[in-house]
Amino acid sequence: MDRNQAIGFALIAVLLLAYSFFFSGPKDEAAKQQQTTEQVANVDTQSTAPAVVENDSLAQARRASAMGAFGAAATGEEATSTLENQYVRVSFNTKGGQVNEVLLKDYKTYQGDPLILFDKESSQTDVQFNTNDGKTIKISDLFFTPTDVVSGSLNEVATQTITFRAQLAEGQYIDQVYTLFDNSFQLGYKLDFKGLNSVVSGNTMTFTWSDQLKQLERDIKQNRAKSTINFYTVDGGFDYLSIGEGTETEVADEPVKWVANKQNFFTAGIIATNSFAGARMEAVTNPNDTVVVKLLTTQIFIPTQDVLTGKGDFMFYFGPNDYKILKHMADDFDKNLDLGWGIFSYVNKWLIIPAFDFLENYIASYGIIIILLVLYIKTILFPLTYKSYLSMAKMKVLKPEIDAIKERNDGDMQKTQMETMKLYQEMGVNPMSGCVPMLLQIPILFAMFNFFPNSIELRQEPFLWAHDLSTYDVFARLPFTIPFYGNHVSMFTLLMTASTILYTWSNNQMNTMQGPMKFYSYLMPVIFMFVLNSFPAGLSFYYFVSNIVTFGQQAVIRKFVDDKKVRAKLEINKEKNKDKKGGTSFAQRMQDAMRVAAEKEAEKKNKKTKK
Repeated sequence: MDRNQAIGFALIAVLLLAYSFFFSGPKDEAAKQQQTTEQVANVDTQSTAPAVVENDSLAQARRASAMGAFGAAATGEEATSTLENQYVRVSFNTKGGQVNEVLLKDYKTYQGDPLILFDKESSQTDVQFNTNDGKTIKISDLFFTPTDVVSGSLNEVATQTITFRAQLAEGQYIDQVYTLFDNSFQLGYKLDFKGLNSVVSGNTMTFTWSDQLKQLERDIKQNRAKSTINFYTVDGGFDYLSIGEGTETEVADEPVKWVANKQNFFTAGIIATNSFAGARMEAVTNPNDTVVVKLLTTQIFIPTQDVLTGKGDFMFYFGPNDYKILKHMADDFDKNLDLGWGIFSYVNKWLIIPAFDFLENYIASYGIIIILLVLYIKTILFPLTYKSYLSMAKMKVLKPEIDAIKERNDGDMQKTQMETMKLYQEMGVNPMSGCVPMLLQIPILFAMFNFFPNSIELRQEPFLWAHDLSTYDVFARLPFTIPFYGNHVSMFTLLMTASTILYTWSNNQMNTMQGPMKFYSYLMPVIFMFVLNSFPAGLSFYYFVSNIVTFGQQAVIRKFVDDKKVRAKLEINKEKNKDKKGGTSFAQRMQDAMRVAAEKEAEKKNKKTKK
């Protein structure tokens, strides 16, 4: 090589180095860095690139080393296994051996998609425990090997069982056993640590459950308002997290029997065969979130000794809020279906649900079932309706005398009331006799207020123009939003309002109600129109049909209640009571109370006059 060639090659080398440094250097470095990042990110995507496999193996090796005695189960490959019966399909992941997805076969979301109550994207469970060498281990970091599905029976019920085992050392392993029952929404779960008494420490293990509730119903506001965490303590009984915006937290330091993530019509819960040591529950609500209904997070404390001695038995429930099913699960587990407070709950359980279930066996249309349910209830209440109408008929007959008393006293309300009560006493009329029958009907009225919004039987069942009786019907959509009313018109609510106003008008023709009370009697149906516009169509339809049937009953009663005969009866009572003095009737007690009040008022006026 001569001198000129050497100089030429040297200049070319300098130019190449300059080009590489000033132009291609940063981009190449960025590309290499991006490539390295993508390789690390794709470790869990089962890439076949040699570098990724090497990094994955290295990461697993490091995890195995950090997990001590549990390191033998820290490596493996993810796979899924499935249990399935007539109602549900449950899949599991070998990484963690936990529930991966739960599909309810007979139900759909409001959009018509398959209803997945639990999935790995929005719901996760895990078990965490401590070791004697100071480590904290999560089951989700361990790989389990599934057995074949084994068919069997328990208490004459067919079952399918699958066991996930994490082998650690000779005689040491973790078993998670799942048993799916035939024709059931129950999934048995057994957590069993074999040969690990000298390895595991602490009094409790922590079962965590994080659940981002997905919108399953059309009305997300109602969906949100009906979603919370319910739980049952051994000493305190049923309890729940209050429903509100923001964050709600509850800590149970006493033994807990079960915890459930409850929604409108579905519940996912875990029940202990013995009891949990305690629990910490949290519900986070973001009213501006249009995707997640609520974030429910629970930490349940499992007695370590139960797991080490083979007594870690539990039961998952993934299914509908159906009273017939829930009442057989555990103590007060049926309260995941909100049937109302106290007496309203008993009315639903003993009166409404049995009749509804009976009709459901023979009739396919739930609109027809509601009509027959109204007839059933009205037949039971007919004696009270008759008594109430008869009382109003008496008041109507006495209306001329009452009007005369008002005119005579010219605005003196206290004197008017005293003379009116005296008239009632003379005629043998109890003014409260018409109210008591109505009060006795209130428990059924409010029971229905809880039954229809929570009845899964009505979910996605159409009738007339309503596509779903479990939510409001949209007869017309408004181009604007009316405060407290909404942006839609519920025709069933309008029919209910119109029939209630007509019913009120009819009753006002029979009684002596005057002034503000008469105005309020017409105002209340209008207020309820605003309140119930976004309530289930089934509820509004029930009230509408109930009003129509009441009109029919009153028309029949009117045939047998003659005003002249009522007047004659009152005159007979007047003659009988003419020579009576005092007494213990309601009218007499009211009259005495008014007289005493009038005397005290007169004394006050006299004292003021003397001063």
